[in-house]
Amino acid sequence: MAKQKNIVELEDVVVKFVGDSGDGMQLTGTLFSDTAALAGNDLATFPDFPAEIRAPQNTVAGVSGFQVHLGQRKIYTSGDMCDVLVAMNPASLKANLKWAKPGATIILDESAFDEKGIEKAGYKTNPLDDGSLSSFHLIKAPISVLTRESLSKVEIDKRMAEKTKNMFVLGIMYFLFQRDLDKTLDFILKKFRNKPEVVQANQTALKAGYNYAETVEAIVSTIRIGAAPMEKGRYRNITGNVAAAWGLLAAAERSGRPLFLGSYPITPATEILMELSKHKSLGAKVFQAEDEIAGICSAIGASFAGSLGITTTSGPGLSLKSEALGLAVITELPLVIINVQRAGPSTGMPTKSEQSDLLQALFGRNGEAPMIIMAASSPASCFYYSYMAAKLSMEHMTPVILLTDGHMGFGSELFKIPKVADLPDINPPMAPANDPDFKPYRRDPVTLARQWAAPGTEGLRHRIGGLEKTNIDGLVSTDPLNHQLMVNIREDKVMRVANYIPEQEVQGEETAELLVVGWGGTEGMLKSAVGQMQKAGHSVSLAQFNYIMPLPKNTAEVLSRYKKILVCELNSGQFVKYLRMTHPEFKYLQYNKVQGQPFHVKELTEVFTKILEEK
Repeated sequence: MAKQKNIVELEDVVVKFVGDSGDGMQLTGTLFSDTAALAGNDLATFPDFPAEIRAPQNTVAGVSGFQVHLGQRKIYTSGDMCDVLVAMNPASLKANLKWAKPGATIILDESAFDEKGIEKAGYKTNPLDDGSLSSFHLIKAPISVLTRESLSKVEIDKRMAEKTKNMFVLGIMYFLFQRDLDKTLDFILKKFRNKPEVVQANQTALKAGYNYAETVEAIVSTIRIGAAPMEKGRYRNITGNVAAAWGLLAAAERSGRPLFLGSYPITPATEILMELSKHKSLGAKVFQAEDEIAGICSAIGASFAGSLGITTTSGPGLSLKSEALGLAVITELPLVIINVQRAGPSTGMPTKSEQSDLLQALFGRNGEAPMIIMAASSPASCFYYSYMAAKLSMEHMTPVILLTDGHMGFGSELFKIPKVADLPDINPPMAPANDPDFKPYRRDPVTLARQWAAPGTEGLRHRIGGLEKTNIDGLVSTDPLNHQLMVNIREDKVMRVANYIPEQEVQGEETAELLVVGWGGTEGMLKSAVGQMQKAGHSVSLAQFNYIMPLPKNTAEVLSRYKKILVCELNSGQFVKYLRMTHPEFKYLQYNKVQGQPFHVKELTEVFTKILEEK
């Protein structure tokens, strides 16, 4: 009979699953996260995996991880240090032990700690025996051996049996966190419904892991995390890439414009293309182009034809699209470009996240080619900012670059699904047929947007292309004064968008000793760190920017209220350079991190404290 376990009540917990690339850690973490969401916990996740398609097995270079922060309160980050670390081999332990809190629970596959595995990981001695893990609560389970034993009566080959060990360890975690198995059992049944032997193997391994945890003496207590308070509604654990795709679909429906995506697959943006390809029933047309240039040019062609033209990419792809971006500017057509940033330059670190493409987005084109630049701040917010990017692009007849990043694109959080009817109206300036006064570059006197004249609309023939045009009539022109006029108009049109975006908000006091400034995907970490400082009685506020070009109208007024301004970015200081250009009247401090990893709340609070202590 199993001994009764103690129950530990916790407000929040950080769990990290790590193993070899083939150990299924991404799926394990996702299933664990989905189960936590169904239990009513709020959460944020951070998948972290190698760039190599198949790195050498059992090496540090091949370690794949999935971190989830769950709690009974609002969760803004995927967490700093983990309370529970699941390590499937020596290499994953070596690569991630530094992220485990002192006293953390570490669940290990003891079977993997053989002489060969220990040597390939770079250990000189076995960490299970040399005392290096004495400050942690170890649960050493022969997971691989126990998994094979549990499947002894299932007709399945040895290789497939080995692959189910992630389900065994997931069963252990479900017992540890008092989770129900039913939803995951149902998921396995649906995913492998055409392979009954695979269904049986995975379900058997999951139950075996749960039963093992129930009886093993090393687990003396289980963890209970209550449901988080949430508004009533329908929720989904959603990644930033999927949320961005949904936002674009909503914008197409709300505007009445058909959606066309022309893109080339690139990490970490490919999932937007994949998600939109699932929704042909909603009218989405998806074209997987042969390269980045073909992707954006096809989207511009679709925009010319009257569709919501979209292209998605990451930093290297944005470089290749730069000439066509200028084409979209000079033709004054709507176009949404989503750049899911990754560590660069060049190929860089494809699966690691940075904020290092801001200056490229602002200035990476030949000639005078201004465009709207926006940045999402969390996985769920990718829905709203992709929607707003489409709205502003269509209503103001100009391209918009929306910056997300790999951390947001792959990471997930709970998303309350809105009704499309509750989203802001989108009113593209479509030119009516047979308008006797139609001129291709006649503009709205307030927004300066020209009309959108879809080909085939009766009476609306006009020239379009990369050559400069005359204002109003749209005739090809090399007249110097006309060129100056058109350059000024295109820039003024973008700057007038400041009248249609929200004013900048501040979290905290309107006047404080220190204003922390961030932009885009650092919001969760900065909000958590500033919140901790405020609870401790420090005079700190936060301004997180999502609208970059143009900046909100009240930016200068906000910055003027604070004694010290600290700009925090996951790059070498791109937004602070931009602020020094646009608002040179203020003095800026900066804190930068370029490691392919997000900020940690602890490191931020230490920086804030040091600055507050300086005279």
